[in-house]
Amino acid sequence: MPNSSEDLEKQSTNSGHHVREDSEYVRLVTSDEEPTATEMDTLQPQPPTRSNSFVWWIKAIVFCIFTLILLLIFLKWGVPFLFEKVLFPIMQWEATAFGRPVLAIVLVASLALFPVFLIPSGPSMWLAGMIFGYGLGFLIIMVGTTVGMVLPYLIGLLFRDRIHHWLKKWPQKAAMIRLAGEGSWSHQFRVVALFRVSPFPYTIFNYVIVVTSMRFWPYLCGSIAGMIPEAFIYIYSGRLIRTLADVKYGNHHLTAVEIIYNIISLIIAIVTTIAFTVYAKRALKDLENGETKEEDDSASYQGGLEMEKLPLERPKNLGFMSFSS
Repeated sequence: MPNSSEDLEKQSTNSGHHVREDSEYVRLVTSDEEPTATEMDTLQPQPPTRSNSFVWWIKAIVFCIFTLILLLIFLKWGVPFLFEKVLFPIMQWEATAFGRPVLAIVLVASLALFPVFLIPSGPSMWLAGMIFGYGLGFLIIMVGTTVGMVLPYLIGLLFRDRIHHWLKKWPQKAAMIRLAGEGSWSHQFRVVALFRVSPFPYTIFNYVIVVTSMRFWPYLCGSIAGMIPEAFIYIYSGRLIRTLADVKYGNHHLTAVEIIYNIISLIIAIVTTIAFTVYAKRALKDLENGETKEEDDSASYQGGLEMEKLPLERPKNLGFMSFSS
């Protein structure tokens, strides 16, 4: 009996020693692996300091000053050079070389063929606004750009595999373009119209859209709807350029009402362009974020289903093993 009591005391002493060692081990492991409160504070994102915001404001002010200086230089020397060497000779050539019907055909052909060769068609739109005004100019622009959007689409179908391989170099742009080919007819129409308004190069968009599941009629209708605001902006800017050219090289003098009207309309055109661009970029970004969230939710949902199946399958396997043994 004394021996047994001594053995019990030794066992309790050893167990206590092991418990202390285990607790010490747990404490050491926890202190090494788990971050402390100080480390957690350093790991958390720190709010922007006042110095960072001050630097940001300095950069913004410098950028605005630099942009203003470039704008003044362009207005002082660039605009007169464009009027004398480019715009005024084109206006004289237009008045003497062709008649209006022939010039309308030339503008429609340029608007239709320039996007095929990835050439911007903005100068042709300016000329349409300068020469034909809002009514006939708008009709010329819409007919020419519609043909210029259909031809690259049909040509791109012939080189669909090559375009798909080329897009692999830019996965982010490819993911954005893939949004246009998903969903219903109205969804495709809306996304294409947003792409037309956004700063995305429409000459490239005409070709790369063929790698998606985009149908032809949503593509065509959405492209036409997205080109309407741009057409009016180009026509207005062309008319404004024509007015300034007449004032500089003609005998026309602007009245105070005309000056105020041109200034207000120019401000409205600039604000409208910026508003359309910002809205299109934000809407496309929201669509992209929504698609990413849906993919994550579907992936987590599938993973949850698999995890739910595991506990149900294990008892069956265990029961089968015990029965067979």
